[in-house]
Amino acid sequence: MPRAALLFAFISGLGLAGCDDRGGDPARQIGANPPLPAPQQYLVPPMRIAKVVAWGNETPTVPQGLQVHAMAAGFEHPRSLYVLPNGDVLVVESNGPKAPIHRPKDLVTGWVQWLAGAEGKGANRITLLRDTNGDGVPELRTTFLDHLNSPFGVALVGGNLYVANTDAIIRYPYQEGQTSITDPGTKLTDLPGGPIDHHWTKSLLASRDGSKLYVGVGSNSNIAENGIGAEYERAAIWEVDRTSGAHRIFASGIRNPTGLQWEPQTGKLWAIANERDELGPDLVPDYLTSVKDGGFYGWPYSYYGQHLDPRVRPQRPDLVATAIPPDYALSSHVAPLGVAMYTGTGLPENYRSGAFVSEHGSWDRSPLNGYKVVFVPFSGGQPSGKAQDVVTGFLDANNEARGRPVGVAVDRTGALLIADDLGNRVWRVSSANPQSASSN
Repeated sequence: MPRAALLFAFISGLGLAGCDDRGGDPARQIGANPPLPAPQQYLVPPMRIAKVVAWGNETPTVPQGLQVHAMAAGFEHPRSLYVLPNGDVLVVESNGPKAPIHRPKDLVTGWVQWLAGAEGKGANRITLLRDTNGDGVPELRTTFLDHLNSPFGVALVGGNLYVANTDAIIRYPYQEGQTSITDPGTKLTDLPGGPIDHHWTKSLLASRDGSKLYVGVGSNSNIAENGIGAEYERAAIWEVDRTSGAHRIFASGIRNPTGLQWEPQTGKLWAIANERDELGPDLVPDYLTSVKDGGFYGWPYSYYGQHLDPRVRPQRPDLVATAIPPDYALSSHVAPLGVAMYTGTGLPENYRSGAFVSEHGSWDRSPLNGYKVVFVPFSGGQPSGKAQDVVTGFLDANNEARGRPVGVAVDRTGALLIADDLGNRVWRVSSANPQSASSN
């Protein structure tokens, strides 16, 4: 059957699932013990896609005490952000490699991503922004690194800058203050790439002593439908020796660990993760969790501990018995893609201890969920309350998408930076009263 005919047939069938896609209140699934309804299974999963519109002169919405403006615009699919020690901001502009089409569902997935703006052209480069006086307006903008292969994660250790392309970690020499790198770089280690590369983003974090790199490697499917062999060393967090490039699996069973951070009080590794789809509008909650060395977190066999996924065959009861439930649910299908533990003093006091999490937004539930940046308060190294909406307005009053937040970072003044891969901007959120915020 021609590709166009297959696509038409699947799109026509989307209505078959529409009666079961309405979810409950997303706020009920935020926190340590989310309610989990019975799973649903679909002939064709429901899809609810926000129409794409332009920002125009509008900006996101922030609570009283904060202000927001576009630090820079005109990017090509900005996905992640990294702040260098001298304050320079690296904006990673990227999108995934073109995926092969093996099944009719692959056609529909590509169509959905295109309609939602997720298939926008990615420049496969890193752009540098330099804001010398800290007013949130960069005086300098340069192409820092170019001709990359679907980059996402960045980490600086001493005089070496590491970039996690979709298929390898590349090391580049770096001197503080330089505005571009022309060195071709040296491969440190290969990462799981194509030809199927379902979750292509590779998050990256250096250990505190700089000896190791931690890499978030997503699964190659929703629930291993491409075969368990295609999932070799995927759905995992790798620990990579920075000298030799040798690696081991630090933790496994995490479907798509899109962001990694060190919790400042305890020094523990934390991750955000995108959980599986097509079990209903309220399954499975995406999450924020501490990550245990050697821990197994369920994918694909179970979710939230020992909750079995009925679609996965054969099962692995030996692994499921060891599955660790996540620490904190963010609610279902919000698609967290960026996390930043806040240790600055530039924002009001109620944001001083916790994690900012960007929620890229749902495509398979009604009403839509995510499309915002939230703050999860921490106390004693653990989440200590409900996630608070901090940056909203990515959906307008008609539920049309003006933007979708991805990477988040904290600049040298303590302001929050947000990459918007649909609006092609970097937003900057700062205190509306900087003197008051810094004196608290």
